[in-house]
Amino acid sequence: MKIIDSIAAESARFAGVRRDLHANPELRFEEFRTAEVVADLLSSWGVEVHRGLGGTGVVGVIEGQGGHGGSVGLRADMDALPMTEKNSFPHASRVPGRMHGCGHDGHTAMLLAAAHHLAHHRDFVGRVVCIFQPGEEGGAGAREMIKDGLFERFPVDAVFGMHNWPGIEVGRFAVSAGPVMASSNEFRLVIQGKGSHAAMQHLGRDPIPVACQIVQAFQSVISRDKDPFDTGVISVTMIHAGEATNVVPDSVEVCGTVRTFRTEVLDMIEQRMREIAVGTAAAFGQACEFEFRRNYPPTLNHAAETAFARRVMEEIVGAASVGAFQPSMGAEDFAFMLEARPGAYMIIGNGGGDHRHAGHGAGPCTLHNPSYDFNDAIIPLGATLWVELARSWLARS
Repeated sequence: MKIIDSIAAESARFAGVRRDLHANPELRFEEFRTAEVVADLLSSWGVEVHRGLGGTGVVGVIEGQGGHGGSVGLRADMDALPMTEKNSFPHASRVPGRMHGCGHDGHTAMLLAAAHHLAHHRDFVGRVVCIFQPGEEGGAGAREMIKDGLFERFPVDAVFGMHNWPGIEVGRFAVSAGPVMASSNEFRLVIQGKGSHAAMQHLGRDPIPVACQIVQAFQSVISRDKDPFDTGVISVTMIHAGEATNVVPDSVEVCGTVRTFRTEVLDMIEQRMREIAVGTAAAFGQACEFEFRRNYPPTLNHAAETAFARRVMEEIVGAASVGAFQPSMGAEDFAFMLEARPGAYMIIGNGGGDHRHAGHGAGPCTLHNPSYDFNDAIIPLGATLWVELARSWLARS
């Protein structure tokens, strides 16, 4: 494993930054303190800093030595989750109901460590654009930064993102071309029946059996309408109806999520769900209001940039320690950046949870779990990848 010496020497410093961010988590578009920490550190290293993109986003521009050269974007997300942390070690969240349960504190620390090295050495020709993004957790912060002119103001030839992954050993990377994360979509339907006394149901139109029929029928879209070689998920996650055991309610609300890797599959699923919901309700003499919202597109890695990233990874940890990333049905708003520019979304192993200090919660160290904690031991490795990726990209430009 080839860790850059100067980055290794600063590892304790950036572990401290990471733990400070972990103890002070901020939700999407509320990353005011986090943005301040990032901007102040970048400025102190002589990095050109731009604030306010996408609300609370920060961009640091590091110019190389002489010449114009190419440009490359490196992205880290900054926001935390609205969940209660179950860990009790010293750097556990100090904000009730807020937690860095996905490792964005570590992503920010890794990119800061890389920016520190690049700013102090500038041994490249071209420009490195460090993108500290707000609002990844459901806020589409990447899209908001793009709307604010991210790539017009800071043009890049390619953009790369990286996420830690529990269960993959420390010292390993993973990357694959094509779809790596699914699209994220939400649906909501309201079945409008007619309430009545539960003992005199014939005087009303009970919407609950209709909702049950619709929920069951939705799964036929996956098993019978979708090509078995395509991937798709329909999950009903909320059903709300009624206030008393002896009252048939007027309406039922059904909500959930849909995940796919291809837009064509998503188009088909949305159409069939609408037909099933509206048609089933009509068959029972009831009305159905159906809403479908597309949040994040699928995250699709570009082939050439993925192959490039893999070569850089192999130079750092060896070919045997760079695997293929099995696509996840989770979603990632880095997808918007990959729609706008070529690039790749990469994975760094976070280990199995043994790194957690005394006082961690009983749960496993998995993403979005209240017992999760980012592994500080991988900060130097992640920062080294960022530096070598940037220098290698600019060397080929």
